[in-house]
Parts: sequence; structure tokens; C-alpha cells
Amino acid sequence: MSKILVSGLINIETTVKIDGFPITYTPVRYPFFGVNSSVSGVGYNIAKALTTLGLPVHFLSMVGRDLAAQNVYAQLKADQIPFGFVISELEQTSCSAILYDPSGRRMINVDLKNVQERAYPPVLFEQAAQDVSLAVLCNINFSRPFLSQMRERGVPVITDVHTISDLDDSYNRDFMAAANILFMSDERLPCPPEDWVRLLWDRNWAEIAVVGLGSRGALLAVRRDNMIQHIPAVQTRPVVNTIGAGDALFSSFVAVYHQTGDPYLAIRKAVVFASYKIGTAGAADGFLDAAGLDRLFAEVSARV
Repeated sequence: MSKILVSGLINIETTVKIDGFPITYTPVRYPFFGVNSSVSGVGYNIAKALTTLGLPVHFLSMVGRDLAAQNVYAQLKADQIPFGFVISELEQTSCSAILYDPSGRRMINVDLKNVQERAYPPVLFEQAAQDVSLAVLCNINFSRPFLSQMRERGVPVITDVHTISDLDDSYNRDFMAAANILFMSDERLPCPPEDWVRLLWDRNWAEIAVVGLGSRGALLAVRRDNMIQHIPAVQTRPVVNTIGAGDALFSSFVAVYHQTGDPYLAIRKAVVFASYKIGTAGAADGFLDAAGLDRLFAEVSARV
């Protein structure tokens, strides 16, 4: 099977369980088993989910020359994610701290260190790009040069611009314009998601668009069919933390679409995959394997 190229961020993530928002000041708290650190980051989350679902990946990322990077490499090895293209080019590995409450709401604090100022080595990209059929290019700066290079190779590009609010956003416009498949959240959209999709289509962007709607599910738009449809959320187990739900939705859509070419099946299975994932605290935890997803999807479909 040809590989999926994934280019994106790795960071060390610390999650902290709190009683609720807003946070009441106290000089010390003891949330036993409520503070946890793990390897995460959008690129890592996607690479791990795809690998768990049985798809081979080339994973391109950058970490620091520090103790945290040793933890990253150990975790990549444990997860059986190939790490030959994960390079120690930064002074420090990126990190994040995430506060989450009992309802699953979260506040994310991300420290990218200097990753946004560093370029990924072109010679390594050329090696990784030789045998790929799909390019997942996360919206981190070092992925930006790969947008045009993958399009020139005829490799479909898929990306997620997360909480977007402007089609002419100076940071994300390149990613939106280059993507064959485009994901985003509805959290900051200036209009209803259906209208937003039509604005994308007016610019001839995104053959397929998916808008994450949080607890309401997702919106799928397929331009060739002139089809926009809402896929409602499902609940497969209690919600612990919604962090990583978007990455899970994205990853499972990519996996199923890569295998079947069917966006309608892909989004339905992705909603189930994401629902199960948010029953854990960490952004990179709670991923079903392919057999587990098939079983749970069949169970959910039988209830509808």
C-alpha cells in the first residue's frame, strides 16, 4: 500500500483536570491522577491515529535537542510510527498545557518555541515524497513549501485550518487554496457553515470540505455532487475531554477515504471514531483500530 505523508507538529502535552470554568484562585490543588503529560501535537496525533488504523505513513516533524525529544522518540517507537523523518532541529521541543473541566470543555495553551522559524530540510522531504499517494499537510509553517510541491506531483493535499474566520486569512490562505480536502471548525466562522462552504466553492477551493460542529457533529460538502449534508454527532461513551476531537475526526476521515474513495462513508465513520476518542483525557489517546472502528460503527448504525 502506498504511504500517506504527514507533516505536522509534535509537542509535549500536559493536561490538568479542573473543577470548572472560570477558574477560582487557590494557591495549591491536589487533583490526584488529574495531571498527565504525554507526547501529542496535531501531526503526531494524526500519524498515530492513521498508524493505529493500519495505514503506513511517512511522518515529517521537528523536535528539540533536549530531554523531551528523547521521550518523543521513545513514544514514536512504542507506537510503531516510523520516525526517520522526525528530526532534532530545534533548541527545545514544543509543549502545551491544557485545562479541562468535567463537561469536557478545554482551554489550550501552546508554546511552539521556535518551530515556526525553522525550515524542514528539502532533501529529506524529497526522500519522503517518493512513494506517497496522499499528503496530510498540517498548517504549521514548515509544511507550507510542500503545498505546491505536492500539487505539482499530482498528490492530493488534505489539511485542517482549525478555527478559521476569514477566507483571506494571511496565515491560512495558502493552505486553504491548495487543499483538495479541507477541514475546519465552525467555532469562529462569520456565517453559517453552509454559507461558508459556498464561499469556498466560489473561489474554486476544496473538492471536499468538512466543518467540525463540535457536539452537533460535522458538515460534509462534496463539490462534484453539489452536496452539503449534516452528519449528527453520536455518543459511544461518556465524554472526558474534547481535546483532540478534531484531529480524530480528520484522521479517521483520511483513513477511510484513502481506502474507499467514499467521502460519505468516511465522514460517518469519522464521527463514530471521534466520539469514542473523547472518552479519554489526552489528545493522542483513545484511538480505535480498524477492527474496533468497524464493530462500533456497525453497532451505532444498527441503532439509527
